[in-house]
Amino acid sequence: MQRALDEADLAPDPFQQFTRWFQEALNCPVIAEPNAMVLSTVSPEGQPHARFVLLKGFDAKGFVFFTNYCSEKGRDLEANPRAALTLGWIEQERQVRIEGAVTQMPRSAVEAYFKTRPRGSRLGAWASNQSDVIPNRAVLETRLAETDAYFPNDVPPPATWGGYRLAPEQIEFWQGRTNRLHDRLRYRKDGAAWIIERLAP
Repeated sequence: MQRALDEADLAPDPFQQFTRWFQEALNCPVIAEPNAMVLSTVSPEGQPHARFVLLKGFDAKGFVFFTNYCSEKGRDLEANPRAALTLGWIEQERQVRIEGAVTQMPRSAVEAYFKTRPRGSRLGAWASNQSDVIPNRAVLETRLAETDAYFPNDVPPPATWGGYRLAPEQIEFWQGRTNRLHDRLRYRKDGAAWIIERLAP
């Protein structure tokens, strides 16, 4: 049976509603990466770019992800600090779209998160100049070995690696329904309040 998304069942706060859906996605055994989301940015030339990143946290301030500041996405956000996030839980016929302004995370938060990453991932952050053209994979393997030797113990985050928080201005919850008459309910920020609107599918 397909689910419905009715206004009467919606939480008054979009973060509460997201928590409900995200928890249900986490509990769904057939969803492999419930925190995978598409990050969409726009280059200084106006070219849209989209790629998957991982949601690493969220609260009333926004949604957090980490990356290399010198990557394509980092350069896009430096020029135009606005972005969109899309999470799709196809097995549940659900989608969440989030739009808003993006700011860098405090360095203390970056360092705290970086310490939780596996050693190989921390070394990889040093070995890869993300989005740069390289001649072959051997370059990465060599850099990884050199970095491993350079940091025999603790591996700190590179200065070019960090996190972003997207503060939402609107969040849309999409629930698939029969006859393509899907439920689309959007929270839109209006000052300190959230306005809930139903959109035609």
